[in-house]
Amino acid sequence: MTAEPAFTHFDSSGNARMVDVSGKCESKRQATARGRITLSALAYSMVRAGSIKKGDVLGVARIAGIMAAKKVDQLIPLCHPLAITGVDINFCFLDDQQAIEIEATVGITGKTGVEMEALTAVSVTALTIYDMCKAVDKEMVISEVCLLEKSGGKSGDFKRS
Repeated sequence: MTAEPAFTHFDSSGNARMVDVSGKCESKRQATARGRITLSALAYSMVRAGSIKKGDVLGVARIAGIMAAKKVDQLIPLCHPLAITGVDINFCFLDDQQAIEIEATVGITGKTGVEMEALTAVSVTALTIYDMCKAVDKEMVISEVCLLEKSGGKSGDFKRS
């Protein structure tokens, strides 16, 4: 019988704690997350054409996502502050769905992974698109935010099936 995985952010009494990573070795780690935002036909075409009055929607959203990845420890209570070595954010227009797919890849050489940083980057990127387009469309939907893959660390590699 295999033991169930334990939640590492709780001590033996069930109290929340920040995991002590001081005994871990540094290694190269990377995580990629994906999400999407679905827009009205008008908002989608305006983003695609670059005609939203607030400016370069995807350029601003990309910077917001990068900034968010660097601030995860200030947003999620038990995350460690990390010296991230790289963040890439890419977009894919899905014309048949009037959606923009967002993919963020975050890298580090460190003692803990960057899954939360990649997921946060995708989420804040999508929220920034929403913010910049809300004058045109308040019914946008942010969805399907998930970890696609991660590499490095004690738990090994993961790839979404």
